[in-house]
Amino acid sequence: SLSAAFQEYLRHLGLQDFPCGLGSWNKSCLSGRRSPRRVQSGQEEAVLDEETPEALLELLRDQHSPWALPQDCSPQDRLLREVAVQAPELVHGSKVYQLLKSLRMVDKGVEEVDEGVLQFQQLEELILTANQISSITSSNLPRTLKVLELCCNTVGSLEDLCSQPPPELQHLGLGHNRLCGPSQDKFLSGDFWPNLISLDLSFNNLTDLLGLVSQLSSLQKLHILVLQGNPLALIPTYRGFLVDSLPKLSVLDDIYIGPDERQQFCGLAGQPELSRSEARVVVTIGEMKGVPDPSALQQMEFGSEAPVITCSYFVTYEF
Repeated sequence: SLSAAFQEYLRHLGLQDFPCGLGSWNKSCLSGRRSPRRVQSGQEEAVLDEETPEALLELLRDQHSPWALPQDCSPQDRLLREVAVQAPELVHGSKVYQLLKSLRMVDKGVEEVDEGVLQFQQLEELILTANQISSITSSNLPRTLKVLELCCNTVGSLEDLCSQPPPELQHLGLGHNRLCGPSQDKFLSGDFWPNLISLDLSFNNLTDLLGLVSQLSSLQKLHILVLQGNPLALIPTYRGFLVDSLPKLSVLDDIYIGPDERQQFCGLAGQPELSRSEARVVVTIGEMKGVPDPSALQQMEFGSEAPVITCSYFVTYEF
């Protein structure tokens, strides 16, 4: 589950180990939890191995320190480690859930977004790229969510996600999943996503361009759309039909839609018969290696009394 993966992630960060946490090495933590010990001179007794939060932070940030984070670590990693030095009580128990507005759990083997995720009451961004999620129960998502990224999972249906979707969601990333049209088109309307600005549906198995556009047209705030990699993107009038059908769209398949392009395709939305649900693909075989050449064999056997051996080969393509 996502909750279990998050706990494992926290253990890996070592938020309770030196130089983080509430250990005796943190001078600011000790000052609030013990009475000063004094010697006969009336001066406060020094405690060995105490460090100021500033010195401990330096151990995290200095690239030559054995406790430094890797240079390619995420901002989330740095935030939690530094908070564990400056205010270690905030990463204890359930308090850590209130700390994060963005949660990034990439390639952690997550299969389920469980009810425990609701503890992230301030969460606005949830990145779950490259996991093993096939379905999401939307009631387990914080209502504060604005960004949900599910790229490279195994999502095949949006029905559970659309039962109680986060009302303020602005970006939904579903690229490289297993969505098949037209059964999923009905879940991509403004009834479910009234505030959606950006939608990524690339590299799925969506086939019904007309049906999909009829649903997407109800997304009044949609400005960015990615559909490349779907079978419907092979239709000759694909881009022009989308540009003219969705006048508020600013970017399609990572390419800006300029005034000239919009003028060029003006009127195409009124000719749906041009957007046929079929496409022509021409494939040319340039060279094949590793198999005998039939023509060479026939030349060798010309004039021979032995039976002629005929070789033929076929190539199959699966779309």
